[in-house]
Amino acid sequence: MNGLMKTIGFIVICFIAAPLVIVVPMSFSDAQSLQFPPPGYWLGYYRDYFTDMSWLRPTWNSILIASATTVLTMALVVPATFALVRHRFYGKSIANIMMLMPMAVPHIVMAVGYYSYFGQLRLVHTHLGVILAHSCLSVPIAFLVLSANLKGFDRTLERAAQSLGASPVRTFIHVTLPILRPGLLISGLFAFIQSFDETVVAIFISGRDAETLPRKMFDSIRQEADPVIAVISTLLFVVVLIGLLTPYLVRGLRGRLRARNAGQEPRPAALATQE
Repeated sequence: MNGLMKTIGFIVICFIAAPLVIVVPMSFSDAQSLQFPPPGYWLGYYRDYFTDMSWLRPTWNSILIASATTVLTMALVVPATFALVRHRFYGKSIANIMMLMPMAVPHIVMAVGYYSYFGQLRLVHTHLGVILAHSCLSVPIAFLVLSANLKGFDRTLERAAQSLGASPVRTFIHVTLPILRPGLLISGLFAFIQSFDETVVAIFISGRDAETLPRKMFDSIRQEADPVIAVISTLLFVVVLIGLLTPYLVRGLRGRLRARNAGQEPRPAALATQE
């Protein structure tokens, strides 16, 4: 049974990693369009990406919009999650449904609605319009992650801090926040990724000045299949890989430093005298 499960797991991993086996070599190809296997190899398309403002501008726009979306999403989700998880009030079930509604509605429907509504507010083709639209799409996933962490939170810790004289604000900062920090970080990460990868709404809302990287990639592959797309995909994969490996590397370095410090601790005076 264990062998069968390992085989199935290996097949699934190969299926997921298969696109990378194709995309990464194509990023070093010297072909004029996306072609696999590559007829030759060079680094010209990497140079084109890092020197072409038509690619760098959407990249910076995506980073800026995703960062602002993360801040706005967390500012909305944190108080909403505490209210919906810890309090009872009339209409709570409806509020829960409304928080999750953007996950149930197709993005193309949301995009048409945003385009019509934001057009009246003159927010179409602006950074603010994309940030507001992406925040609405990021709220459900951030809410699910944070609410799961908050439901498992032991409130006796807060009561113990308040019984010792801590104010609600100090209790939140010194007790609640440190325990919920992993959930907050994961929620913010998912909000950032949701905004950075979103394409459909960006096609409707973003213009030339607020063009995001996914929209630029979509327009490029629709018009000319520029191999720079493979370069961006490879770079994003490297960034994700670094993000996954960094905690393990930091943990390993901390373990080595602790072991080294433990080995350099001075011996007790009694043992030194016996020697």
